[in-house]
Amino acid sequence: MKFEQPLIEGRLIRRYKRFLADIELLSGEQVTAHTANTGAMSGCSDPGSRVWLSRSENTKRKYPLTWELIEVAPGVSCGINTMLSNKLVREAIESGFVEELGDYSRVRAEVSYGKENSRIDLLLDDGGSDNRPPCYVEVKNVTLVQNGVGLFPDAVTSRGTKHLRELMTVVEQGSRAIIFFCVQRNDCIEVRPADHIDEDYAHTLREALASGVEALAYTFNVSPMEIVPASRLPVNSD
Repeated sequence: MKFEQPLIEGRLIRRYKRFLADIELLSGEQVTAHTANTGAMSGCSDPGSRVWLSRSENTKRKYPLTWELIEVAPGVSCGINTMLSNKLVREAIESGFVEELGDYSRVRAEVSYGKENSRIDLLLDDGGSDNRPPCYVEVKNVTLVQNGVGLFPDAVTSRGTKHLRELMTVVEQGSRAIIFFCVQRNDCIEVRPADHIDEDYAHTLREALASGVEALAYTFNVSPMEIVPASRLPVNSD
């Protein structure tokens, strides 16, 4: 995925009210940007860090700037906009980069399903053919990395736990189900559940994997020009 326009560089002053961040641009101007991330963003919101913003042409937006990237270590950028995760994973699948999911002829987004009134992020199938059941893909954005280990979630997520229950039901009904961890940084060697943050989610993830739900994780190379898939990571639930 290439950014439509060059991103605007600045320094983070503070993140607050979950969806807002104050940033000082290179010109010295201070601006407020929308933050499309409901998580704790641990390690990804340190004041003084280099950040990059996109600008929307929608004149009706109160905050035309959106916080997209942060430099979490020298030379390591992290994508914090969770609204991009589904697009990144879809592009990776449709380009054939994700070999495990590369042979479906159709990909649809935000399809209603399940017993708990959910929408699946991506639904893969063969365009109505009855040759095989569809594949349900739930995408989760990973930004928290500690000692090379990507951890999810970074905040308690009852919604994420609900999604795991829905995926288990999908498997019971004979379809394929994937929990896909989109790691928008490239300094990670594996993904694990964050037991110390959300024990219920971690327990349900292990239950889901034992029931036949599959887990995939991919890192992405992140830069102010583009975000592109890099490599598959192991998901370790032990």
